[in-house]
Amino acid sequence: MTAESLPAELRRAIVQIARTPRLLVACDYDGTLAPIVTNPDEARPRSESVGALRSLAGLHETTTAVISGRALRDLAILSRLPHEVHLVGSHGSEFDIGFVHELDAQARDLHRRVEQELERIAGAVPGVSLEVKPASIAVHVRRAERDAAARVLDEVHSGPCTWEGVTTTDGKEVVELAVVQTDKGRALDTLRHQVGATAAIFLGDDVTDEKAFARLAGPDLGVKVGDGETLATYAVPGTEDVATVLAFMLEERRNWLYGEQAPPIERMSMLSNERAVALVTPDARLTWMCHPGPDAPAVFADLLGGNSAGHFSIKPHHNGLPLGQRYLPNTMTVETRWSRLLVTDYLEPEGPPHRTDLVRVVSGTAAASVVFAPRPEFGGVPVRLVPDPEGLRVLGTSEPFVLRSPGVAWEITSDGLHDTATALVQPAQDAPVVLELRCGTTDLTEHDLSEPDRRARAGAYWSDWATTLKLPNVEPELVARSALTLRGLCNADTGAVLAAATTSLPEEIGGVRNWDYRYCWVRDAAFTVRELVGLGSLVEAEGYLRWLHGVLSTLAGPERLHPLYTINGTQLGAEAVIDSLPGYAGSRPVRVGNLANHQVQLDVFGPVVELVRELAQVRGELRDEDWQLVRAMAEAVTRRWSEPDHGIWEERHVPRHRVYSRVMCWVTVDRAIRLGEVYGREIPAGWHELREEIATDVLTQGWNDEVQAFTTAYDGTDLDAASLFVGLAGLIDPSDDRFQSTVTAIEAELRSGSTVYRYRRDDGLPGGEGGFHLCAAWLIESYLLTGRRTEAEELFEQLVDAAGPTGLLPEQYDPVAERSLGNHPQAYSHLGLIRCAKLLSGA
Repeated sequence: MTAESLPAELRRAIVQIARTPRLLVACDYDGTLAPIVTNPDEARPRSESVGALRSLAGLHETTTAVISGRALRDLAILSRLPHEVHLVGSHGSEFDIGFVHELDAQARDLHRRVEQELERIAGAVPGVSLEVKPASIAVHVRRAERDAAARVLDEVHSGPCTWEGVTTTDGKEVVELAVVQTDKGRALDTLRHQVGATAAIFLGDDVTDEKAFARLAGPDLGVKVGDGETLATYAVPGTEDVATVLAFMLEERRNWLYGEQAPPIERMSMLSNERAVALVTPDARLTWMCHPGPDAPAVFADLLGGNSAGHFSIKPHHNGLPLGQRYLPNTMTVETRWSRLLVTDYLEPEGPPHRTDLVRVVSGTAAASVVFAPRPEFGGVPVRLVPDPEGLRVLGTSEPFVLRSPGVAWEITSDGLHDTATALVQPAQDAPVVLELRCGTTDLTEHDLSEPDRRARAGAYWSDWATTLKLPNVEPELVARSALTLRGLCNADTGAVLAAATTSLPEEIGGVRNWDYRYCWVRDAAFTVRELVGLGSLVEAEGYLRWLHGVLSTLAGPERLHPLYTINGTQLGAEAVIDSLPGYAGSRPVRVGNLANHQVQLDVFGPVVELVRELAQVRGELRDEDWQLVRAMAEAVTRRWSEPDHGIWEERHVPRHRVYSRVMCWVTVDRAIRLGEVYGREIPAGWHELREEIATDVLTQGWNDEVQAFTTAYDGTDLDAASLFVGLAGLIDPSDDRFQSTVTAIEAELRSGSTVYRYRRDDGLPGGEGGFHLCAAWLIESYLLTGRRTEAEELFEQLVDAAGPTGLLPEQYDPVAERSLGNHPQAYSHLGLIRCAKLLSGA
């Protein structure tokens, strides 16, 4: 049997309970794990159920148990269940073999008297048997003649069942008399308490199982096996269905805990139209897309939750491995190729702000299987798909969605919560199949332009811009791809710049360092657009400065600037966790929002002033509004530079007096003074003295004689790659022995082969992380400044090698496991690559 044979509502309930943090799976034995047989000594469990229970028991934070009326010893011998499965016998009165020794003298005496009386009653009645257990005795009448069985049960109920200290449990043609207070419900509660279960599922068929069903509440799940009235919410016909339930639970639990097979992060390609972003796997699976903007809830979150979180997949009907994936040159259009099939993907640019239009073109001669499974709000709302002559309509969401697909015959199925549409399409040599996902509209009418014209328009949107760039002679194609990626992370409507396209891609597989980077960091965005200015494109920097002016206009003073904001320039809501998603490769929690919004980060002002300086140099003038911004940044530094802060790495720890933050405060004032001097602006009193005071503060308190380096902060000996900015920013000359010594110390402690860790200290969070591509870029620049060009070139080659096949870089790299980590693609990584290529080329 397959999971589809189970009722849809039961499947839905299993999916939900499989995602509880600590799960208890418990069931009865006879009639549940094992079919009911005439001779109880021959009741063997179904092998499929045993295998599922054992596999469930092997999962993290998952406990399995069998609670039976049988004596514990007999249960163990008969069931042959593996030791991973907890056994509870005698309706919960036996939790271990030595339980009988825990009975006091009074209970042992009562047990002997009950046994003697039952032997008298059962006597020579054919087919009646006694099952003597350590704390109870069961009277079985299944094989007795009906009238005789009734007489025996009546005498037992009117006799020893009424004795003080005796607890009676009635089952199917059996009555059990225990000398301790217990039942299956209490046993379930005991197990739940022992393992700290946040939810429990119990499966049973007998009257005695109703006491367990009665204890279920909240997220718990009860499944009755067979007919009859029950307190359980769901019912299945027989023991073969129990095996199916357990197998489905195993599949869903495993996927939630560990994630389905996840493609390597760096091998995913980003689509963009400067309003929305999406990720496509190497086999053309749309695995990530949010709407109505990149920081909105996901419509497709397969990247973090597998199939059930939403995807849009296209692949050859008869399987086959993809031959490769590439961007069309100088565009954000992605092609995925198989032997006789080609899928072309792009997001349409320049549409209405509320629209996200994704075009997927299937061409070639091979039949293709298509699966359309939208799951808006991270899969949190039910979705219905309704066929239309021109495609599909998505119902049940606050935002309208349609899929235009004229001529495609869709088959729609439901898992009880969401609909999924599948189709088999057959492109012809000159007749590709065009699928258009339109988010934010109900319009299914034909577009004014043909698809080839729209594809050409989308390509030109990027290529016309890319051809204006001034590329270095070192890795020019990879630099162009990095520039396109950075522009793809920009928002054309607001001017904001995403730090990355995703949330919660892990810094350690299976770890908790999973952050939401789909917002605009003041610092990161300034770094990003500054590199684009250096390549000859000013429009992104101008848009970002407009966005920043808008943010500042809402503040009481520039010193109140938060580290990050939404794309629209508003403050973030509270950081939250989406418990229903298992995370990439099982890395939880999946987070939305970012607590760093409430941190103090005093380094954010310097990059803004550096950007203004770069723009002024390119333009040959300093605009009044930009000088106003510079003064605001310097004013903020004047008021707050001496405070401790959380720093560039946003450590969730106590603030410290950090070297990098102080250096960037110095940069703010130093660049402001230089701008004023070059462009004839009045320099406020005190700026020169403040610049000197901050520099002295860093040089006297940031240098540590013990480690012969500038350290992370004034209060320790730990090192930080960001402290390289003492020389990179020009606070000291790169030829200074102290900078050269710092480079050597950081290389020795933080570099590991092809990558550089930002630090190696305890930052208050569990687990580890990879090395940062940005930190590797800083070390490359430091090597160049200290005359170590050969090492710079070697490390740069390793940085280039870390890029995925389509040229994209996530945030981090694990040199031990040799895999990429972190959100993707990451602006920091690409701007670092661009800067290093320019420096190596002498640009």
